[in-house]
Amino acid sequence: MIIIKFGFIGAGKVGFSLGKYLNENNIDVSGYYSKSQHSSKEAAIFTNTRQYNKLEDLIKNSDAIFITTPDNQIADVWNEVKKLPIKEKLICHCSGSISSEVFSNINNHGAYGYSIHPMFAISDKYNSYKDLSQAFITIEGHEKHIKYFKMLFTKLGNGVAVISKDNKTLYHAASVTVSNLVLGLINNGVNYLEECGFTKEIAMEALYPLIEFNLKNIKERGTVNSLTGPIERGDLTTVINHLNVLREEDKELYRLLSKNILKIAKVKNLERDYKNLEEYLGE
Repeated sequence: MIIIKFGFIGAGKVGFSLGKYLNENNIDVSGYYSKSQHSSKEAAIFTNTRQYNKLEDLIKNSDAIFITTPDNQIADVWNEVKKLPIKEKLICHCSGSISSEVFSNINNHGAYGYSIHPMFAISDKYNSYKDLSQAFITIEGHEKHIKYFKMLFTKLGNGVAVISKDNKTLYHAASVTVSNLVLGLINNGVNYLEECGFTKEIAMEALYPLIEFNLKNIKERGTVNSLTGPIERGDLTTVINHLNVLREEDKELYRLLSKNILKIAKVKNLERDYKNLEEYLGE
């Protein structure tokens, strides 16, 4: 595999974590540039690399550039990067929702654009790198170096998929649905138990095994075979009782999610009669 030296623009959680992950796996990292010199110095020390005070020096000493800034800054950073000599450079960002097209007219500069997104909640800039090998990596961009990036992350132990720029937004919606939006559902569950007299801490302690083993079952058996509960067994009475005790603002969410898993239940139990549930939920 060809040897590529990676430089980072932006020294937040993603920059810290990805740079440390690559460096710990003997991938050459040139260092960090950031408008906050304190941040770039801290990242350089953490990764045992170099702090760059000039953007042009980082680019000169790197074959590939990761722009690890907030999403709303990527285009502005690119506008600065493209003013510099970047011929044959690989310009990457780590946004889940933005495609490589944010690098407007990159072909005119002789460079290659990519979005490389770890499907992983990077919450701690000092420790998240330790678990990045478990992240699934999606790659989108110019075909010339796609194979290199796929090989790189596969060798590091990551699952890898190549997606098209047209699917980038839908892909990100999938990620948000099973991570951020699920947090909202868990928060609702905790709130309901608090109304039953649980403390927040005890509520989470009680719910966590249910969440954990449900995810384990989904991984091992898939969503269809893991489905249980009142919708799956066609228990209209319990569904009605639930809706009777929920706050008004939560009832529509409960109904929508119930209609969704009813579709799964009908796949799982082809012979079961769900007519009463369908009528009640408005299927």
